[in-house]
Amino acid sequence: MSTVLFVYAKGGPPLGYALSRVAARSAVHLLALSTLPPSVAESAERRCASVLTADGPERGDLVSLIVSRAQAVGAQAVITFSEYAVVAVAEACQKLGLAGPGSSAALARDKRLMRHTWKQQEIAQPRFRPVASEEELRAAAGALRLPLLLKAAWSAGSTAHRIIRCAEDVPAAWDRAREVMVESAQLGYAELHVADAGADFLVEEIVPGTADGWFDQEGWGDYVSVEGVVVGGDFHPVCISGRMPTVEPFTERAGITPAALPDDAQRRVVDLARAAVDALGLDTCGTHTEIKLGADGRMWVIETAARFGGAMTVPQIEEVFGLDLIGMLVDHLLGRPVSWPAEVLAPKDARGAAGSLVVLAVDGAGAAWPDRRRWDFPVVADSVPLSPGSRLSVVAENSLPDGTPVPVYDPAAGANTMAALCLLSAVDPETVLHDLRTLVDALPHTLPSAGITEARS
Repeated sequence: MSTVLFVYAKGGPPLGYALSRVAARSAVHLLALSTLPPSVAESAERRCASVLTADGPERGDLVSLIVSRAQAVGAQAVITFSEYAVVAVAEACQKLGLAGPGSSAALARDKRLMRHTWKQQEIAQPRFRPVASEEELRAAAGALRLPLLLKAAWSAGSTAHRIIRCAEDVPAAWDRAREVMVESAQLGYAELHVADAGADFLVEEIVPGTADGWFDQEGWGDYVSVEGVVVGGDFHPVCISGRMPTVEPFTERAGITPAALPDDAQRRVVDLARAAVDALGLDTCGTHTEIKLGADGRMWVIETAARFGGAMTVPQIEEVFGLDLIGMLVDHLLGRPVSWPAEVLAPKDARGAAGSLVVLAVDGAGAAWPDRRRWDFPVVADSVPLSPGSRLSVVAENSLPDGTPVPVYDPAAGANTMAALCLLSAVDPETVLHDLRTLVDALPHTLPSAGITEARS
């Protein structure tokens, strides 16, 4: 039987979902670089031929650990779905002579290298500058057009994002962004292979995004993501996911599959994503490419990842289009034939639609809830009215236990302050968007009071 080494770290699709898809294709040995979610730990022991946990500094050189573990279990493929382990797995695959993201994986991880590569290829993106100190940030603020977005070069989940509207914002933005990277590392949301990656930043101009002219329905966010895969250097776009508007500064609230884009707009978005992915020279991996939408058909690439989209992006694709992307990638890595979509899938190809909501203590207008509430999914499921045929569920491993106070939203910490992750399925993407907006509006009134008096962030 074929054998796969699954390198787990935080981020990516839910572990329980991903592990079940890998285990259906091969014997799987799990190398856990983060503590397993309690709701998955028991099933992981059943599904896996072995589970080795190395979630502390004693793991030493990460690439060497992955290589030695792969050799010990006789792995014919090594895979990860975590942003924080992509580079290490790519290097380990090269040492092992196995298919993987390739030598260019760091270009899809370090946002500074990514942006420099796109600049050389003249791919549309926001103007930017790498910054390594408060002085460099101040100089960049004087050279670029305000407002600016400061972001960590190796971050994920919209963490450590700070908006700079004037020169006076620089010191506080710089200090808070660095604090958040330290806090994120303590929570396990940090690059695992590159030393001192939390100290690397870039700052970029905030381009004028708009959903007007792109969607027929109000309420869509002004950016989309192209989900796909690179196989032997060839990019295969699978579908486009849409978004609800972000929460300030740019924290993602919800992703919806598929995006309700007209065919012509979808083709243009895919063409830009293809140029961005091809420029990075990836070999074999999932891809997730975010594109900002502007007026008069303008677009800018925001970033690309050498892995599938996180949260519920991959499960949504399986539900809507019937494609098990994780299983298909595993099959390819093991040398089995795989039929990737001949062209990007559109809403007309979908069986309904699905969307995932990150529960944050912020209302639909972006304002903090007036008081603290406790997360309680049964209350939400029983109380929030949804459209006929819509179904709502909670992703337990990505959610706080029922009864836990919802964290105060911290703009700098982004998704680190989420309370839960919910999945909503409906007849079409327009209905998903409508129901998610209903859910966001209802949460601060529906959830039980936490009985906590605390200043809002």
